[in-house]
Amino acid sequence: MHSPVVIALLILPRTFALLREATDALLEATPKGIDMDRVRQHILDAPGVIDCHDLHAWTITSGMNVVSAHVIVADGADPAMTLNALCECLSDDFDIEHSTFQLETADRRRFEERSHA
Repeated sequence: MHSPVVIALLILPRTFALLREATDALLEATPKGIDMDRVRQHILDAPGVIDCHDLHAWTITSGMNVVSAHVIVADGADPAMTLNALCECLSDDFDIEHSTFQLETADRRRFEERSHA
C-alpha cells in the first residue's frame, strides 16, 4: 500500500538532479567543476599562444562539455602544433573532448575590439 509513495520518494531526488542538469544545458551555463581561470591559464601556457579572449564553456548534453575561445598566436607559431597542444590540454586536464578555437594574429585584436564596442 505504501510502495508507490516509497518509489516516488526514491525517484524524486534523481528527477530534481536531471532537471538541474537540463536547465544548465539549456542556459549554456559553465559546467560545474570547471575552473575557467585554470582553463584560461592552460590555454595561455600552450606553445605559441600569447593571449586568449571570448573564452566560453558549456554543456551540450549530460557529460559532454565544450569550450570555445579566440586564441591569439605569436608570429611564426605553428598553428597545427598550437591546436594539438590546446586540444590535448583540455582533453587530458579537464576532460573536455570537444573544443573550438579561432586562431588569430595579434594585429587582428583591433578588429575584435571594434566589433565588441
